[in-house]
Amino acid sequence: MTGNTEECHADVVGMWVTEDGHIRQESRADGRYVEARGTRHSACTGHYTVTGGHIDCVDDSGFTATGDIRDGVLHHEHLVLYREEQQA
Repeated sequence: MTGNTEECHADVVGMWVTEDGHIRQESRADGRYVEARGTRHSACTGHYTVTGGHIDCVDDSGFTATGDIRDGVLHHEHLVLYREEQQA
């Protein structure tokens, strides 16, 4: 990766959560992500790239997944994730 990764990933950086809170995906500014499922922290880890509103993820085992951000909501394969609100 080259360039300013914070600027490159500004639209996806942060915590994304399913409506029931079961799946949580933290997209980091360095292009890495960590996904938790239920009580299992770091269930998946990997890297992602963003092109416009499209995201491509490759986990560290080689599994790939794609998604799109539409109206501030991440539609990631069969999941719908919402940006977690920041606490002040």
